[in-house]
Amino acid sequence: MHKSLAHVATTKADSIMDFQNLLLEQQNGILTITINREDKLNALNVKTIEEIEQAIQIAYDETDIRVVIITGKGSKAFVAGADIAEIAELNELNARKFSERGQEVFEKIEHCPKPVIAAVNGFALGGGSEIAMACHIRVASENAKFGLPEVSLGLIPGYGGTQRLPKLVGKGLAYEMILTGEMISASRAAEIGLVNHVYPQDILMEKCRDMASKIMQKAPLAIAHAIDCIHYAQSGTDGFNMEANAFGNCCKTEDFKEGTSAFLEKRKPEFEGK
Repeated sequence: MHKSLAHVATTKADSIMDFQNLLLEQQNGILTITINREDKLNALNVKTIEEIEQAIQIAYDETDIRVVIITGKGSKAFVAGADIAEIAELNELNARKFSERGQEVFEKIEHCPKPVIAAVNGFALGGGSEIAMACHIRVASENAKFGLPEVSLGLIPGYGGTQRLPKLVGKGLAYEMILTGEMISASRAAEIGLVNHVYPQDILMEKCRDMASKIMQKAPLAIAHAIDCIHYAQSGTDGFNMEANAFGNCCKTEDFKEGTSAFLEKRKPEFEGK
């Protein structure tokens, strides 16, 4: 079943109907968010960050959305960084708020109870790499490039890059990428664990939707619990205790009863997220 942006928006809040810098499509349980600033290589400005937060909130709120895919418009860039014209106007007083705001929105992506897949279709630099790292799964096209070049501007990554990259690739490679500011290829990103898969660009979205379809065959509440537990694995909290609690909570659900019954009865389960 296909739903237009207008349908998605009006079910919760009329105020999010008019996106300037995003395209949204909801189809078969998948919400695709396309960053739509192709003439700026989909660079993130303040307005785009605000709209991304609104779009992710739709995924939180709409029960018929099961998976989110984030990508960029066109064939050159996923997100080629932040808007340098805006960054150039920052000072010590407002730069901290600028960083904290991006961190807040990207954390909302990371904590989304619905799996978020980054379909990295080109340059993912600076904020582009950072938003990809905030997603749960990263899939790249063969022409994708990753990098955190902020030191070339006299800055450091400010949207969570210094925190997420070491967890994904290890401290040594994180130091190298951030301190040199150099780009790496999609194949290199796959080698170091920054991305899960690399595909030709013309089948990138198809492969992401295939993965989303596999996820949607599983129990939604269990998926949400698993996301929470995986996230806290490296947060310094008692992840084992959280896992045990989540395991117990899963056993209270109708999905658990359906999943075990279907297995014993040798049929496919029909999960309802209850």
